[in-house]
Amino acid sequence: MAVVVALGAFLMTLFGGWVAQRVTDRRHLVLGLAGGLMLGVVGLDLLPEALEAAGEEVFGVPEALLLFVGGFLFAHVVERLLATRRAAHGAEPGERTPQVGLVAAGAMVLHSLMDGIALGAAFQVGGGMGATVALAVITHDFADGFNTYTLTSLYGNERRKALAMLFADALAPIAGAALATFLTLPEELLGGYLGFFGGALLYLAAAEILPEAHHEHPARTTLLCTVAGVGFIWLVVGLSGG
Repeated sequence: MAVVVALGAFLMTLFGGWVAQRVTDRRHLVLGLAGGLMLGVVGLDLLPEALEAAGEEVFGVPEALLLFVGGFLFAHVVERLLATRRAAHGAEPGERTPQVGLVAAGAMVLHSLMDGIALGAAFQVGGGMGATVALAVITHDFADGFNTYTLTSLYGNERRKALAMLFADALAPIAGAALATFLTLPEELLGGYLGFFGGALLYLAAAEILPEAHHEHPARTTLLCTVAGVGFIWLVVGLSGG
């Protein structure tokens, strides 16, 4: 049943990527919406779950928050190292680094894989729990597909690479649901992962996506798209019961 439900996540992910691809003539609006979706996912979904699963304190700070900061710094360091490497090979200052987009999209794929594992585990607990998790996974996979395609293409990768990462992201929940029949992740480990991934995702949204969205088109409509993205995730979290 979990694998069958994961097919819905597959289709929703592809739909999100299709929407991102179709509105390229309004790139600033796409980026504004993507930034809002990412901010909403981090603040309203990932971080609360991470704190609940890995809330034990390490030297006065919850473990999930330490990993959240670590994920933010990790994304920053990786981007700077890749940018420095490209500059040493003659790239123009400020030029986008395609590898950063692929790494970011790869992180989205890993996150979708974990969603599939959570979906499979929920159905093992019971049908009611499975239905609740299924609603959350399928609904926010629109945002995952949208962001995966946007992140890959934003950093200058070819369209075929963006589509390849989109399809990988769409297949990941199915693979995760299948893996869940053989694999059970400790709750604390899952919480730590969510915190770390949330920090990396916040860096991409705050340091890359949103500044780029307002760079050439500082319009109110772009800001409204960002607010709409956060509101959409809030709606998803509310409908799925958190």
